[in-house]
Amino acid sequence: MATDQLHVLKGAVDGHGGPSALSLPRIKSIEYFRVKPRWLFVKICDDQDGYGWGEGTLEGHTKAVEGALDEIIDRLIGYVADDIEHIWQTIWRLGFYRGGPVFMSALSGIDIALWDLKGRRMGVPIYRLLGGKVRDKVQVYAWIGGDRPSDIENAAKARIAQGLKCVKMNATEEVNWLDSPSVLDATIERLKIVKSLGLDAGLDFHGRLHKPMAKQLAKALEPYRPLFIEEPLLVEHPEALKQLSGLTSIPIALGERLYSRWDVKRFLEDASIDILQPDIAHAGGISEVKKIASMAEAYDVAIAPHCPLGPIALAASIQVALSIPNFVIQEMSLGMHYNVEAGEEDLNTYLVDQTVFDIVEGFVKAPNGVGLGIELNEDAIRDMAKKTEPWQPKEFYGPDGAIREW
Repeated sequence: MATDQLHVLKGAVDGHGGPSALSLPRIKSIEYFRVKPRWLFVKICDDQDGYGWGEGTLEGHTKAVEGALDEIIDRLIGYVADDIEHIWQTIWRLGFYRGGPVFMSALSGIDIALWDLKGRRMGVPIYRLLGGKVRDKVQVYAWIGGDRPSDIENAAKARIAQGLKCVKMNATEEVNWLDSPSVLDATIERLKIVKSLGLDAGLDFHGRLHKPMAKQLAKALEPYRPLFIEEPLLVEHPEALKQLSGLTSIPIALGERLYSRWDVKRFLEDASIDILQPDIAHAGGISEVKKIASMAEAYDVAIAPHCPLGPIALAASIQVALSIPNFVIQEMSLGMHYNVEAGEEDLNTYLVDQTVFDIVEGFVKAPNGVGLGIELNEDAIRDMAKKTEPWQPKEFYGPDGAIREW
């Protein structure tokens, strides 16, 4: 019996491909493309000439995600492409071992592509399939300063010229578990510079600090009112984050290293965070981030999607942001240091219409296009995939030669 016949029979048994579903589009192929500067795109085609794009970028773990995709792809050929939740649950539950950044990034790439495919087939933006939009535009911010923050003033002025009202920067360079308090002084000075230019600023601790230093820095920053402090401690230490949240009035944000609603649950119950930052390319795609946002709303926690990634992840994040009431601000990688360091490739490189993410007075307008609202230059993607090596994070070492957090 032919493989496609087997899939039809399987669907008729499990209720996701019986006689009434035979005319629905079925997954015909799934491909992935490793492209510069450090992104992993996914394309799904159905048997009715439909297609959708997703992104499963996981910085520094490209080959691992590709391996996970290879396993998942073998299972999905022949599934009804419209059954997004069924496919999500199939990948999640039938893998038995689930969760974590690699598995969830692979799932994210597929989920986003299926939503894009469905939106294109129905001729509507994805947010129309998520209950419609609750806003007409989304506030955005972008990075300045790089891994070791420097030249903050000129970088901030350049962001103002781009139309931004808010930026984010690493709070510190690499810091020891216990370091001289003087290493924190530069953080204060950088924040003062940015604030003096009229910008709001989020400070990303990037998990670089441990309790002795994080408590000091949070206290020292309070008079200068950063928009938020991100990952002041690693998510491996929920009890310490809960303690820190009681010591500072600054909003605490985290979430890029939480990969599902089950990972998020404790931080909501502990009331240890104010802003949740799920990354749509790491946390199960559009399906899961929409659910995470609903959970967070019940705990009065805001959503500020993490996204220092590619245009597909940003477009997917914007679709969700337009449809949830507790969204506050969206990260974007335009001109980000990782992009600049890799070469000429940036957020708009693979877009046909490079105006879709234009910034006006700190906001990006809701896209009007179907699906994700973007069109990709597939020829450029395929060409770049032939010559892109896996991206590796930088290495950071202290003066004693010990490894430090990225």
